[in-house]
Amino acid sequence: MKIHIPNSAFLNNIDPFIRSFDPQDPESLQITSHPEWVSIHPLVLSMIASLGLNVKPENISINVESKSNTYLVRMGLYKMLGLSSPAITEHAPEGRFIPLTRVKTQAELDTFITDMLPILHKDQEQAATIGYVISELGRNVIEHSESRNGAILCAQGYPKSKKIRIGIADTGLGLKKTISRSHYAPNDLAALRLALWPGITGTTSKPGGTEQNAGAGLFFTRAIAHVNKDFFVIYSGGAFYKQLTHKTMTIHADPFESKNTNSGDMPHWQGTAVGVDISLDKTQQYDTLLAAIRKTYAAERKTDTPYKRPRFI
Repeated sequence: MKIHIPNSAFLNNIDPFIRSFDPQDPESLQITSHPEWVSIHPLVLSMIASLGLNVKPENISINVESKSNTYLVRMGLYKMLGLSSPAITEHAPEGRFIPLTRVKTQAELDTFITDMLPILHKDQEQAATIGYVISELGRNVIEHSESRNGAILCAQGYPKSKKIRIGIADTGLGLKKTISRSHYAPNDLAALRLALWPGITGTTSKPGGTEQNAGAGLFFTRAIAHVNKDFFVIYSGGAFYKQLTHKTMTIHADPFESKNTNSGDMPHWQGTAVGVDISLDKTQQYDTLLAAIRKTYAAERKTDTPYKRPRFI
């Protein structure tokens, strides 16, 4: 496999990075970068680490410019892949970033979310709601992806812009195999569309999912990005979807009705990768959405009746 880190790969311009991914020869991994500098989203790091965990350390090569290497070391890429790393001066991550973390159990996921709270620098209710959404994304991987390496997560906070960037990736079954257990999905893009629809889950064909699996984690995540005019990206199999910034506050249940770019012919990713940017400045629309999420999940935990599809439109 070959993966190249360009000089800039945030969610707004991540498409070229994904298109350049070469999944051939899964027994080896070659990591290269732009020769001068790189600025990359945590999603990129999570994807690279997920690939590397399936390759023997002796078959991994990292050819990255020295300044950029400092960032890869600090974010824990070398350590996670069992590679010797260049010596750098490390600083405590608290309140700025969470390095690459492998999550295979709910307890490990809870620890990641607890470590993420200082980055949020927000009130308890907002932090708890965002943490719950991240929990849903991680739980999907733990319970349904069948990835032997679990979920790979990392996050970085940007105090000046009041934003947090989060990436999560796995090399499990992928959306098509999980969604197709209960719904008709003829291809990767159709499965991705269903996965982003509220109330759709791969564990049941009943509308609204079940009490244990509401099928709303991805919907809530893209909804939070939507109201804050931030980016949201998901990639699985050959399917890619990027929710773009917009002027309207209407949150569509059908992700393809939102302003977006999508493709069904990307290089094949064995599993699922999700990236989201979350602005931490409160707005009236944001408060309304968070209240709706809290209300929906509070009701879910108290009832034994099938989960009903939430309405935010």
